[in-house]
Amino acid sequence: MDLTFTRPLAEQSSEIAPYFSLRPNKSCDSGALDTYLWAEYYNTKICIIKDRALLTIMQNGEEYFAAMPYCREEDLREYFELTKRYFNEVLKKPLKIYLADEEAVTALSLMEDENFIVKEEFDFKDYLYDAEELRSLPGKKFHKKKNLVNKFMREYEGRWEYRTIRCEDKLLVWDFLDRWYEERAETETEGEVSLEYEVKGIHEVLQNCFLIEHRIGGIFIDGRLEAFSIGAYNPRERMACIDIEKGNPRIPGIYQIINQQFLLHEFPEAKIVNREDDVGLPGLRKAKESYNPIGFERKYMVLQKDFAGYEKELTDQYEAEVRQYGSDAQDT
Repeated sequence: MDLTFTRPLAEQSSEIAPYFSLRPNKSCDSGALDTYLWAEYYNTKICIIKDRALLTIMQNGEEYFAAMPYCREEDLREYFELTKRYFNEVLKKPLKIYLADEEAVTALSLMEDENFIVKEEFDFKDYLYDAEELRSLPGKKFHKKKNLVNKFMREYEGRWEYRTIRCEDKLLVWDFLDRWYEERAETETEGEVSLEYEVKGIHEVLQNCFLIEHRIGGIFIDGRLEAFSIGAYNPRERMACIDIEKGNPRIPGIYQIINQQFLLHEFPEAKIVNREDDVGLPGLRKAKESYNPIGFERKYMVLQKDFAGYEKELTDQYEAEVRQYGSDAQDT
């Protein structure tokens, strides 16, 4: 089979980005920025079929899995079958997909296909919000958020500012990340390994920030960076994907202000905001629910079962990691 998968290079970002908007898809996992942020963690490899499709495979130890093909909806069946053939003929494994977007699962009628197991990954559904609501925080349902924003503005009046962060500012972000990571590592054990890779991914994006498409902004107090956010825009869905949001937890209102200001300054055209999943963590779930989501982007594990040995692939490693986080949290 004439398919070659290679590690995505920063220089390819502008080439691969358009593929993610070829078909309906509201998942934040399905984007160029997310691909680069987690490339090392998932050992991501891509195959570009010129002007037609982007195929992605990942690896966790002996386990291989894919993303849904990024292509036009009318070509989705063709490239889904091609990905399946690669798994069967080259990897000698059944096709396995994690975080399959619900639009693709529906378009391929996989729920009704007896040759596949399709299981919703409940802890990985993305939270969707009305962008204008998050920019303006209107009415009673956003009363607490609005109060925190107003209190922050009063307390730090004349001392704080929002800035779009440029490439030449990357050292400020790295310094903040060192401070943030050190404090987080001392107080929490949930997801330590993935957290380390997330920090590495942020470094990779900023190191190549002229090349990898992203938008980034931060809150500065007395000239010092105290919160920042990184995101990307999906023009087809008119959707802002918020991939990274970090703030100094010792400053009340810092997360509410970066949430609002980032959208006001970097995504004025967005109609929808995707703030990713809660990975099954109760605290994160409560925080995301407090912003009044208007819906969810549901995701699924898809496993081919008409291939010998598929039983060995039944475990959903994503869900297993979530259970481990919960177990760790109870033990500490």
